[in-house]
Amino acid sequence: MKNNNNGSFIGLVPLIVFVLFYLGAGIILQLQKIPMAFYQLPSPIAAFIGIVFAFILFKGSIKEKFNTFLEGCGHQDIITMCIIYLLAGAFAGVAKTMGGVDSTVNLALSFIPVRFLAPSLFVIAAFISTATGTSVGAIVSIAPIAVGLADKSGVSLALILAAVMGGAMFGDNLSVISDTTIASTRTQGVEMKDKFRVNLNIALPAAILTVILFFLFGAPKTIVNLEILDYSFLKIVPYLSVLILALSGINVFVVLTLGIVIAGIIGIFHGNFTFLTLSKEIYNGFTGMNEIFLLSLFSGGLANMTSKAGGIQWLIGHIQKLIIGKKSAKLGIGILVSLIDMAVANNTVAIIISGPIAKNISKKYDIDPKESAAILDIFSCIFQGIIPYGAQMLILLSFASEKVSPIELISLLWYQMLLLIFTLIFIKLKDKKV
Repeated sequence: MKNNNNGSFIGLVPLIVFVLFYLGAGIILQLQKIPMAFYQLPSPIAAFIGIVFAFILFKGSIKEKFNTFLEGCGHQDIITMCIIYLLAGAFAGVAKTMGGVDSTVNLALSFIPVRFLAPSLFVIAAFISTATGTSVGAIVSIAPIAVGLADKSGVSLALILAAVMGGAMFGDNLSVISDTTIASTRTQGVEMKDKFRVNLNIALPAAILTVILFFLFGAPKTIVNLEILDYSFLKIVPYLSVLILALSGINVFVVLTLGIVIAGIIGIFHGNFTFLTLSKEIYNGFTGMNEIFLLSLFSGGLANMTSKAGGIQWLIGHIQKLIIGKKSAKLGIGILVSLIDMAVANNTVAIIISGPIAKNISKKYDIDPKESAAILDIFSCIFQGIIPYGAQMLILLSFASEKVSPIELISLLWYQMLLLIFTLIFIKLKDKKV
């Protein structure tokens, strides 16, 4: 399967088929009032349908197309995410079974008023993600506790999850050690501190307004009797360990593995496990991540086939044709990286692909490189934090045990929506200075 440098709309068709099947089936079933409508069609099957279309539509031998597909499945970013899924599932399962979630939730409810839970989780997720440079790590650390807090506090689970997602994407976008920050600054040739200043002026107002909204709409539906809540500090140690190790900059694989070991030892000490039952619990955690594991593999392979068939190049070519001035050039950079992110479901890869094009556009239309770097990073993080087949959304919803649909969660992602609005305002007003 040869690279199509000229670009072709046909290259995008399989990806469009995947998205239409994935979202379309859920929407149709939702209209028919089918319970858990968006979980009736397994997401890997929707991706598989797109892959079949790719094999039918794209040129080249079956062997060439299969090799391209496998190359995408085996990309380092895809395999990295898949291993994180497995370890996150194992840690969540072991920690929950030994009582870690209940103890952590009860401790939080004993000290944080329930009205402040949603805004507090947003701030905590933002801090962890900014400190560690990874939205996925923040979600893995906080999501199990957040689900438990929602169950016991009466606060909407979807709202709680939206707070975690928004905070995680805030840090992903701003952190100086985030892959997206590194990719955007390197491709545009600017210093991180310069991009950070521009980025912060846009993201901070959106974050502040988001916190206010979570405070106003985060009231519980039921009242919790705090006097009956009980917790064990020892059972909270695994979560504290994971947070502290993550903030220390230790590799996420090491962090999650140590989390599993610590939770397992405490569980054995308390009589929750024997070695064999602990082994089974770890394995159950692995198997609980099967769906997002398969979806990540399939979408990685499909994205690579789409790129090789010219789908991404077609997007780039058509967006460049729409640029007529400085403001439209900035917007064009944002649209370009957003569409590529929706195609490859990886904001870092989207920035790497669109970065050189964005740099050329910036030079042609005299755009400050630190602004183009900020726009690249912001738009990629907005859409990575919204698409239902992105790693962040998949991991977050996996902890919710199918209690929240992607559409329900997307409607509450206020931070991403406000960040988009403030970015558009920035693009519109930035160059009105005399």
